[in-house]
Amino acid sequence: MDRQFYAMLSRMKYINRWALMRNTREENICEHSHEVAVLAHALALLHNRRFGGHADPGRCVLLALYHDAPEILTGDLPTPVKYDNPAIREAYRQVEEVAADRLLSLLPEELRPDYAGLLKDDGTAAEERRLVKAADKLSALIKCVEELRQGNREFAQARLSTERAVRAMGLSAANCFLDEFLPAYELTLDEQGR
Repeated sequence: MDRQFYAMLSRMKYINRWALMRNTREENICEHSHEVAVLAHALALLHNRRFGGHADPGRCVLLALYHDAPEILTGDLPTPVKYDNPAIREAYRQVEEVAADRLLSLLPEELRPDYAGLLKDDGTAAEERRLVKAADKLSALIKCVEELRQGNREFAQARLSTERAVRAMGLSAANCFLDEFLPAYELTLDEQGR
């Protein structure tokens, strides 16, 4: 049983996001985690170079790659459900904790400490975790922008509330990304190349 971790991780591609919304293109947690890793790396670099931060960009990438891994076992609980009620939020946190422990049990004993801090918040890397959280929200915002570009008005309110949520984090690097880099996601391929 302690050799199934990587095979289980490969199942991330089967867990779709945005279950309550009509999508022009489905998104799974595998591709989402990759995008969050790219964004978290960018935010860490901006945070360090422009705003005097001391985040470890590599740690941000790793945390982002594994941030939704417990959803392999739990599925993706839609945001309106997850955050609507403090009791539900706490119960889901506990479910995710059990799922993370289950994933860790699929590793050989000697590798578990290396993954524990990636699958569970062990109280370390607070600066990096904050950047990953912002990157996670930015990824959701980018999904909204992409859906709206395809004429899917289903994501109009989600776009507004997600951008507000990113700004409310008060993270200079995230606000910088919104102002400088997000507009390019509105462009076509031909427009981006100019």
